[in-house]
Amino acid sequence: MNIQTLTDFFMWCSILNMGLMIFAFIFITLSGDFVYRMHTRWFPMSRETFNVVLYSTLGAYKLILFIFCITPWIALEIIA
Repeated sequence: MNIQTLTDFFMWCSILNMGLMIFAFIFITLSGDFVYRMHTRWFPMSRETFNVVLYSTLGAYKLILFIFCITPWIALEIIA
């Protein structure tokens, strides 16, 4: 496996994960009440708790995306 293959892998990994994160953000923004009603059927919680859990999860996903996908891609681009 050469550097170019790894660079391409991390590039596509970053693109796909950013697309998934943007899709999740748009879906939750446009249909937040539906998502809240669906989840409170299984896990009773207040709207404020739901918002904290939701945005914490998106924030953690973004942090993991930057650490494990975007940073290695940038590093490989620099050394290539």
